[in-house]
Amino acid sequence: MLESGASEITADRVVTRPGNGRAALVGTGLVVAALAVLNVVDNLSRWGLWLAPVAAVALLAFARSRGLSWEQLGLGRARVRAGAWWAAGAIAVVTGIYLVGVLLPVTRPAFLDARYHLGLAGALLSAFVIIPVGTILLEEVAFRSVLWGMLSRHMAAWRVLLTSSVLFGLWHVLPSLHLAAANHGVGEVIRGAGTSGNVLVVLGTVAFTALGGVVAGELRRRSGSLLASAGMHWATNGLGVLFGLVAWKIMA
Repeated sequence: MLESGASEITADRVVTRPGNGRAALVGTGLVVAALAVLNVVDNLSRWGLWLAPVAAVALLAFARSRGLSWEQLGLGRARVRAGAWWAAGAIAVVTGIYLVGVLLPVTRPAFLDARYHLGLAGALLSAFVIIPVGTILLEEVAFRSVLWGMLSRHMAAWRVLLTSSVLFGLWHVLPSLHLAAANHGVGEVIRGAGTSGNVLVVLGTVAFTALGGVVAGELRRRSGSLLASAGMHWATNGLGVLFGLVAWKIMA
């Protein structure tokens, strides 16, 4: 029998008893507020590479202080193997999609991103160091670990997936403001469209990344491990840089 204010863990979510419901909502609100601040600082400064791991550790420490276990955060040892298998599968699928995309002339311009018009050494550094440490670590801990665990205390599983994915999409509003200038394919699509074109880019980016959040969140839910969503996230971003290198070489 649970005491007042305790929580009961079920297969789909953590059901918070009335005595602890307000604390769960406050905890979630604090995490969302912290992510809003981090988003602005990360996009308007050059501190991302060191800020990301510091922020990730701080978020995990906060979640643990609010009573979330490593299992509820997707970091339990028992689910590492399952997470690794799901991650490997996601990487294989993304590799196949990108291979077709870079070989087809109609989709190849989507890989021509000026931010990653790099030599081999620069592409490898971005794919295996800068992106995992500066982007994936923070975003996975923030959205599929800490926020996920907080939301699960007072929401059903499908609401957790939807809410975390929408917020993940909104997280990409600021980066999308310069996407048309950086990405050749996107720039070509909206050329001459003016302000309305930039608005469409922002809306499209939010929608696309929110959909990616749904896929990543479902991988995390099914595997019970953050490794699964992190693997898919790395494949989308890191392999994008490597295949972008191939695309730039083909177009040279």
